[in-house]
Amino acid sequence: CSAEQVYKDNTAVEGLVLLKHGLVTFGETAREAYDRMISSINRLEERIERAGSKSVLSVELPARLLPSETVAPVLRGACVMEKTPRSRDYETFILDFRTTPEVLEYVNSRDLETISRKGAMTPDFIIRTKNLPLVLPAPDAADPEGFRQEVHRRVERYREEYTQYFRRQQQASDMDVDMLDPLPRVALVPGLGLFGMGRNLHDARVNADIAEASAQAILDAERVGSFESISEQEAFEIEYWEMEQAKMKKVRHDVFAGKIALVTGAAGGIGLATARAFRDRGAEIVILDLDADALEKARQELGPDTLAIPCDVTDRNAVRDAFDRTCRTFGGVDIIVSNVGIALQGRIGDVDDALLRKSFELNFFSHQSISQCAVAVMRLQGIGGNLLYNVSKQAVNPGPDFGPYGLPKAATMFLVRQYALDHGRDGIRANGINADRIRTGLLNDRMIEERSKARGLTPEEYMAGNLLQLEVTAEDVAEAFVHLALEKKTTGSITTVDGGNIAAALR
Repeated sequence: CSAEQVYKDNTAVEGLVLLKHGLVTFGETAREAYDRMISSINRLEERIERAGSKSVLSVELPARLLPSETVAPVLRGACVMEKTPRSRDYETFILDFRTTPEVLEYVNSRDLETISRKGAMTPDFIIRTKNLPLVLPAPDAADPEGFRQEVHRRVERYREEYTQYFRRQQQASDMDVDMLDPLPRVALVPGLGLFGMGRNLHDARVNADIAEASAQAILDAERVGSFESISEQEAFEIEYWEMEQAKMKKVRHDVFAGKIALVTGAAGGIGLATARAFRDRGAEIVILDLDADALEKARQELGPDTLAIPCDVTDRNAVRDAFDRTCRTFGGVDIIVSNVGIALQGRIGDVDDALLRKSFELNFFSHQSISQCAVAVMRLQGIGGNLLYNVSKQAVNPGPDFGPYGLPKAATMFLVRQYALDHGRDGIRANGINADRIRTGLLNDRMIEERSKARGLTPEEYMAGNLLQLEVTAEDVAEAFVHLALEKKTTGSITTVDGGNIAAALR
C-alpha cells in the first residue's frame, strides 16, 4: 500500500507508521507537523505503560566484576586492525562507556544474545554501528586472564561472522562493493554496561548514544510484544548503499586518529605545546598538572573534549587514579609524554638531603610512576605504545650548581633506555628529548636576564647561543615528540633539540 493510496483513502490522516522504519507526521505548517509528532509519541509511550512491567530475567553475575577502567583497555586492544601484516602498527578505536539502570537491565538480560542480535532499529544505526553489536561475558574479577582471552575469542568470532555475512550477501545481491572493516562499533558487557567505539571521541559518543537508545527501545518493544528488525539482506543493502560507500571512501583520518596521548606538566610551556601538537594531528588528549587553574586555562585552549586532571605526579595513588580516569573516558592510552620537572639548584657538596630528595621525587620518581601505570594499561591492550620523556641536556652536560636537577635527570635518561630494553618485547617504545634553553617555567625571563648579563650577552644572544644561532622554542620540542611518536622502529633513543651543543651531544 503506497503513501499516496493511504492519503486518498483518508485525507484527514496525520502521519504514517512505516513498518520497521519509523514514524512520519505532517501538517499544513511545521508547527502542526511537530505537534502531531509529539502527540503520536505520547500515545506510543502510554501504550507501552499500559503493557505493564513485563519482567526481564537477569543473568547470574560473578560475585566481583572487573571495573570499566580494566575492561576498556582489553576490549580496545582486541578491536584493532593491523595496517600492514606483521607491522604491529594498528588502527585503533576510542571508547565511550555508558551505564544506567536501563542499560544494565538490558545487558543483564538472560536473553541478551537473542534480543541484541535481532538487528538495528534504523538505517542510520546500521550505517554507523553495523547491524549487530558485540556481546561479551560478564568480567569476572576472579579470572581476569580468562576474561581477556574470551574477549579476544569473541571479537575474532565477530570478524569471521561479519566476513561471512558480507560474502553471503554480496553474492546474493551481486553488488560490486568493498567490504568495510569487520570490527564492531558497540560492545555489550553484562554487569557493567555498554561501550560505543569510533575512530574519534565524537564517533564513539554517537555510537554509544545509538546503543543506549537501542537498549531502551528494544526493552520497550519486548514489554509490549517482541522487537523485530529488517532482514539481513535489507540490512546489507543499507550498509553497502552506493552513496554511503562513496562517502566512506572520502573519509581521511589524521595521523593520530584513534590514539590517546597523556601529557604531564601540561599547563604551559613544553607540555602545553606538546598537547597542542598531538591534538592538531587527531589524538585525544589528557593533560595533567599540579596547578588546577592553569590546567583549566590549558583545557579551554585545547578544546572541550580534552580531559584535564589536576594531579600531583609524585603521589603514586593520584597517578594511578589519573590513568583509571583516562581509561574510563577514552578506553586506554597509547602515548605518554612525561614532561614534568623542576630546576632545583645547589652546590652538590653543600646541598641538604631534603632538597635532593624533593628533586628526585619530581624529576625521576614521577617519571617512573607515570611509566609503570602506562605500561600496565598498554600491556592490557596488547598493541604496544609510546613512552616519551623530557630529559635534559643536564643529563649529559652538567652545569655548575645544578646537581640537584642534573642527577635525577641523568637517572631518567637511564630510565628511558631501561624501559626500551625491558618492554620492547611488549611492543612498547621508549624515547627521550634532551632540550636546552627553552622559555618555560624552568627558564623564565628573570633567569634569562641574569644568565645573559653574567655572560655579557643580550637575552636574545643568550637564547640563540648554539651552533645554528637560533632560539629553540617549546613548539620545536613538541614537534620532536611528535616525530618520535611516529618513528615505529626507534626505541631507546635520546634526541637533542638544542640548536647544536657539542658539549651536550651524546657519544
